[in-house]
Amino acid sequence: MGCALSNPEKDRDTEIENQLKIDRAAAVERAERVKLLLLGAGESGKSTILKQIKIIHLKGFNDDERDMYRPVVYSNTLQSLGSILRAMDYLEVEYGCPERVSDAMGVFEVIAEQVDDQPFSIQLLASMKRLWHDSGVQECFQRSREYQLNDSAKYFLNNLDRIGRRIYVPTDQDILRTRVKSTGVTETNFSMKGLNCVLLDVGGQRSERKKWIHCFEDVTAIFFCVALSAYDLVLREDSSVNRMTESLILFRSILNNRWFDRTAIVLFLNKKDLFEEKLRMSPLTVCFSDYSGSNTFYDAATHVQTKFEEMEATRQQQKKVYTHLTCATDTDHMRYIFDSVMDILIMNNLRATSFA
Repeated sequence: MGCALSNPEKDRDTEIENQLKIDRAAAVERAERVKLLLLGAGESGKSTILKQIKIIHLKGFNDDERDMYRPVVYSNTLQSLGSILRAMDYLEVEYGCPERVSDAMGVFEVIAEQVDDQPFSIQLLASMKRLWHDSGVQECFQRSREYQLNDSAKYFLNNLDRIGRRIYVPTDQDILRTRVKSTGVTETNFSMKGLNCVLLDVGGQRSERKKWIHCFEDVTAIFFCVALSAYDLVLREDSSVNRMTESLILFRSILNNRWFDRTAIVLFLNKKDLFEEKLRMSPLTVCFSDYSGSNTFYDAATHVQTKFEEMEATRQQQKKVYTHLTCATDTDHMRYIFDSVMDILIMNNLRATSFA
């Protein structure tokens, strides 16, 4: 019997076809997988966006997780009130009622004993409510740009009756408003519109940024968060630096980083609700001396957006930055934002793999 000889050309064609199948499969896999990096200065709302991802795409918070957030709410509420009371001393603001001095001493005692994460006693809750309604405390709160105060202070202190109940379970909104300093890298995996997403959240304080570089490889998109309401605040870690100025410098460094030449940049100008509220009392010229527009939300927000887009124009490789004005604590709003952003990423991913 004769032996069939192999056809060299046919073998090469088969080999090429097999390799093309492998390449196409790899391209499809890349198109379906996105790595998202959540960056921004401290207290810009990154962790809140991460929580919204969990609420919208990962079935939200279970009972055990809500129990874990309960002491955080207690601590945030009491510590916020403590920050206002301490500021009254060096801002020389007097209590509206002299009897509030003893209430304040009770608050400071609980904080000093490091039991601020425990349920409020009946006596402590009554003291906190009297203090929050005191005219002097309210005057000091209105001057919060002159000291460090969590954005959630007003929200929690306005909800003292509910938070102080014997049986208290944190709501989604309570959890979104909690503030815990982010350290290290937090990885969250979720699926959306056929994409398998991994979102990396890293601490925004200066001491945390040296860890960022470990996350830079193969990033599909960067979500860069800026707190619009921080235009009249200074850094916690450096009182000589304006927070908005810090964000601008940080954004420039990200835009011009060689790791991100092929990376989509999504800019979240966040905390637009607080920004609009602040503009009634604090002019934008606190941060931008060249601003000559009105102190209305639209004009002021447009000016800030322009400042960031001017940085975009300095890049050696021109690339569009997708900008969104956001309120990260508004779940319906963020659901719409995520939907819009993912549509953009899908198209970018398809172009990158030559499928569009």
